[in-house]
Amino acid sequence: MRHLINIWVIAKREMKILMKNPIYLCCMVVFPLLTMLFFTSMLDEGVPQDMPVGVVDLDNSSTSRALVRRLDGFQTSRVVAHYASVAEARHAMQQNDIYGFLYIPKGTADNLLSARRPKVSYYYSNVSIAAGSLVMKDLKTITTLGSAAVGQATMRARGFTPQQIQTFLQPIRIDLHQVANPWSNYNMYLSTVFVPGVMMLFMFLISAYSLGMELKFSRGKEWVAKADGNMLVAILGKFLPQAMVFLVLIFFYEFYIYNVLHFAHVGSVWMIVLLAVLEVFASIGFGVFIFGLMPSLRMSMSVCSLWGVLSFSLAGSAFPVMGMDSPIQAMTWLFPLRHYYMLYQITVFNGYPLIDAWFHLVALVAFTLMPWFVIRKIKNAMLTYVYIP
Repeated sequence: MRHLINIWVIAKREMKILMKNPIYLCCMVVFPLLTMLFFTSMLDEGVPQDMPVGVVDLDNSSTSRALVRRLDGFQTSRVVAHYASVAEARHAMQQNDIYGFLYIPKGTADNLLSARRPKVSYYYSNVSIAAGSLVMKDLKTITTLGSAAVGQATMRARGFTPQQIQTFLQPIRIDLHQVANPWSNYNMYLSTVFVPGVMMLFMFLISAYSLGMELKFSRGKEWVAKADGNMLVAILGKFLPQAMVFLVLIFFYEFYIYNVLHFAHVGSVWMIVLLAVLEVFASIGFGVFIFGLMPSLRMSMSVCSLWGVLSFSLAGSAFPVMGMDSPIQAMTWLFPLRHYYMLYQITVFNGYPLIDAWFHLVALVAFTLMPWFVIRKIKNAMLTYVYIP
């Protein structure tokens, strides 16, 4: 009972500190909310649309114009300019005016009709991977459809039936079923890892910052004294208000994406709640652990920043972990965001049972308990260390 009273006293003390310092308001409420709105609104269309492409049409025939109209009719591409030469189109692409262009040489229509296999080229910029991939897909599709259209007209003139034409042009029919996200909605793929990743970064930093402030303003002895020297009670009381604030924010985010934006998910509500709780506790535990390793405000926050930024690359959302080098694959296990992402993908996005992701669940629990290994060092720092700017 006495420990519970001490936790409550320290928690009230922490709430006063949170309300007095505007940095906490900004980093715990304002910036996370802006992050949520920024990522979800940036990708609100689901898939990038009307990306600018150009055309170099030296043939200027009805066939080439039909190809250009079909390219402009695609959802993700929009023909914004016609160029007189490849050099002009290439220069426009280098200036980021367009993401790619289609080159139709002179005599393309005549060569198609006479079955002389003309060469139609397309060029695209892969500086932006998503834009380059989508534009390349449209350019490749339009060139394939152009040759198929001519072949279809030729075979129809020779008396082939529609079924024979279809079998010849497309001998293998693809029956595509995209699991969990049949719309290929990029917002569902990216916002569900970017926003939690930024939230984790804020939690890392705030955890280390709040402990560093105890050293900076010589409040460490008072903090430990309120817990009667019990550092477990001191840490629980100090981070209880922060955990509650972050939990409320994450629950709001999950309500927003699942009930307002209608993100697809197969997992249960209880799994979503469990994942939110693990995200908060593991992030705070990691931040406290880093400060315990190096009880310095500057060094601990620098390491937390580095770890948070690297998490986006090593989580496996942008580039698959299985395609990385073996040493880097081993390093991914050291990042809480990686385990959060795998738990989300397995249990929430695809709806598989929790037992399939048990290792990632254990890893997040381990991150939560990591401060236990440095708790004595934190106590020693609060009682004996002198703050060095």
